[in-house]
Amino acid sequence: MGLQFKVDVLAALKEKGITTYQIRKEKLLSESTVQKLRAGIGVSWENLETLCRLLDCQPYDLIEFVKD
Repeated sequence: MGLQFKVDVLAALKEKGITTYQIRKEKLLSESTVQKLRAGIGVSWENLETLCRLLDCQPYDLIEFVKD
């Protein structure tokens, strides 16, 4: 299985008052990255850094390693 998200990132952003509309409008993340988050697919280090900045958290708060 590998790395997977521990939390629903889009829901966490929404709790912080950050909508997907705002993300696209302010070009915080690309539309393809938002779609990857919806599907639970991994994102780049740069995008992970952006998510950590927006959510004021560390990467380990968002992702975990799960053995097959």
